[in-house]
Amino acid sequence: MKKNIKYLAGLCLMALGMSSCEYDNYDEPKLLFDGNIVYEGEPIGVSYNDVYFQLWEEGWQTFGNIGVAIDQDGSFSSLLFAGDYKLIIPADQGPFMNLTNSESGSDTIPLNLTGSMNMDIEVLPYYMIRNVDISGNSSEVTANFSLEQIITDANARGVNEVVLYLSKTAFVDGRTSISSARLGGGDIADMSSIQLSTEVPNMTPTQGYVFARVGLRIDGVEDMLFSNIERIDF
Repeated sequence: MKKNIKYLAGLCLMALGMSSCEYDNYDEPKLLFDGNIVYEGEPIGVSYNDVYFQLWEEGWQTFGNIGVAIDQDGSFSSLLFAGDYKLIIPADQGPFMNLTNSESGSDTIPLNLTGSMNMDIEVLPYYMIRNVDISGNSSEVTANFSLEQIITDANARGVNEVVLYLSKTAFVDGRTSISSARLGGGDIADMSSIQLSTEVPNMTPTQGYVFARVGLRIDGVEDMLFSNIERIDF
């Protein structure tokens, strides 16, 4: 009886081992799909790991989608298998509106991946942050910039606030900020000339630089629009 049990246990272990080997032998995705979220070729800055789009593979809808995060500078990248995908940016994602794709007739973008692909995704932002000039010293950092309203039809939205963020690291938004200055939308006298200044606090350990960028919060839109991140040395 004991020999039979040992024999059966051995068969089970062999089966598990073979199953594990088969699982380990599956190919990993190797095709790189990368690019930027852009407006007229200019990347759209967002906060880190907050904005994403979805990739749905044809025939695999029951298994969910692949979420691809957009980086702070508007770039994205993902390793995928070859196949046909549908690229969808959910309506609540990003400080922008989606554009209608000429092939699908909707905001869904068909994607046929046969090899690595670089592709920019064009969107329509509510605003763009223009003419950004950030400078400073060990005491204070100042940002001068302007706002351009892109969407002016019935979908237009107002400015909630503009914010200058400072961070010790190259991840710059409200979660990592060590100092900030903000101005409410109703207090902006001239969108073509906006200035924000904030103090540089004591840092432990000390460092001779900070990272800074400007953020724009839009009425009724969860995700902020951001300028490029700049390093201020002093």
